[in-house]
Amino acid sequence: MKKILVPCDFSEQAVNAFRFALDVAVQSKGEIHLINVVEVPVLHDSVLMPVMAFEEALFKELREKAEKQFKKMSDKYSTGNVKIESKVIFGPVTRMLFDYIEAKKIDLVTMGTKGASGVREVLIGSNAEKMVRNSPVPVIAIKKYVKGVSIKNIVFPNTLNTENQEDLVLKVKALQNFFKATLHIVWINTPTNFTRDTITLKRLNAFAKRFMLKDFTINVFNDPYEEAGVNNFTSEIGGDMIAMGTHGRKGLAHFFSGSVAEDVVNHVDCPIWTYAIKK
Repeated sequence: MKKILVPCDFSEQAVNAFRFALDVAVQSKGEIHLINVVEVPVLHDSVLMPVMAFEEALFKELREKAEKQFKKMSDKYSTGNVKIESKVIFGPVTRMLFDYIEAKKIDLVTMGTKGASGVREVLIGSNAEKMVRNSPVPVIAIKKYVKGVSIKNIVFPNTLNTENQEDLVLKVKALQNFFKATLHIVWINTPTNFTRDTITLKRLNAFAKRFMLKDFTINVFNDPYEEAGVNNFTSEIGGDMIAMGTHGRKGLAHFFSGSVAEDVVNHVDCPIWTYAIKK
């Protein structure tokens, strides 16, 4: 977590993501890249009048406005112990962010999410969902600000499918080690996906043994619905973060069905760490 990208539209949630990134960067002795991507409309010269001068003036105004907001945020929340690089980029949001991740060798993205009221605005078909689905590096979705040092219990929902999970589990172990947290592996038992506890516990223990996990708990949680089960379990144990694998084709629903994991993101206040599993 040395190079942290924070996509910033200056919303309350984006500021919360920046503050969380600052906490992580202090702990990792890392740096933050604050990026404001402006997706401007294409201007057509329909009346044969040049528009280049207008575009340049518009870009200059937008850049200056963003730079002032960057400075205001940094002055308010940064203690000066973290290197902060800020930049305004013009173009398609997700493509510009992916290009930046590759060019700067970013290893973590923290970004704000509006939660339940913004499911259509923030997740479905949005830039945020595209980031979570396709980011080559882990993404932490932040709704409300929590101190980085407060992350001590990480919930890790599991389907016991070990296929292509090696990279994911390595990333989760690194996350756990970074925060010096306890990992709570949980299987959500639902009426439509029912398995006897004795069988599930045996498989969960085998999973933990295979990946040589340390400082963890094994849990089976019964609930009518998977998303509610994750949320209720996290609340019951006082979880500080949820870690889930994602799949490019199914977004946050790799571990679950339909839009379950998207519902998880939209109905919990704690940070949600996601990582796109490679095929």
